[in-house]
Amino acid sequence: MNVSVLDHTPDTNVRFSSVGAAVSLRGVTKAFGQQKVLHGIDLGIPAGQFVAIVGRSGCGKSTLLRLLAGLDQPTGGRIEIDGLETGWRERVRLMFQEPRLLPWQRVAANVEVGLTHARDGNDRRRQAIEAIEQVGLSGREKEWPSILSGGQKQRVALARALVSHPGILAFDEPLGALDALTRIEMQTLIEQVWLDKGFTAIVVTHDVTEAVALADRILLLDAGRVAMDVTVDLPRPRRRGDPAAAAIEGRILERLLER
Repeated sequence: MNVSVLDHTPDTNVRFSSVGAAVSLRGVTKAFGQQKVLHGIDLGIPAGQFVAIVGRSGCGKSTLLRLLAGLDQPTGGRIEIDGLETGWRERVRLMFQEPRLLPWQRVAANVEVGLTHARDGNDRRRQAIEAIEQVGLSGREKEWPSILSGGQKQRVALARALVSHPGILAFDEPLGALDALTRIEMQTLIEQVWLDKGFTAIVVTHDVTEAVALADRILLLDAGRVAMDVTVDLPRPRRRGDPAAAAIEGRILERLLER
């Protein structure tokens, strides 16, 4: 079933911020040669919303995220960010599963990589240190990536994404390689910086529990189409084991496990 969600209206109790960027996809398709990965996606995301995208492997999740990040171009259809079809790439940052830090640069210098336009050295360092503080790594700006834990490296990657004040922050399975406790800590941190900064957040994840814990809205992709569009109208911070959250998770898993 192909569900059109272009005119999705979020719950009025959910906080949205003008700092985030609005997203609109109309009839978006993506093919690689003869293989069609996305089929006519119609999707609207209000500024400041937290959206999770789930689905089986190969359903088009990461392809959709790369289109939204401007790393790939659609085969057909139109993508607009804040009403613009072009010129919006700098408003989007993408965080990958691997931190992708430069091993020959210290923490602060790695974060400064995210400042593509700032030229003044002192200002770049000040902004980098502020971002490092935001992710809970105060005092670690002079350390080398090699001595950091996996979770700390992902915090540096998050600081690098945040330092340019993006309108959209996209996450492609950013916590998949972390242990369970570190993953929960990072989920809490991502939620905190999203609430503080007001950017639009779009996360691709295989973990439905994670999607329910973080998102205002969950999109389930199936064979390149939006098969479910679920509003998560639960108070924050969300309690693990909450029956209402478990019910939403159960609905999504039931659809995912259909044959």
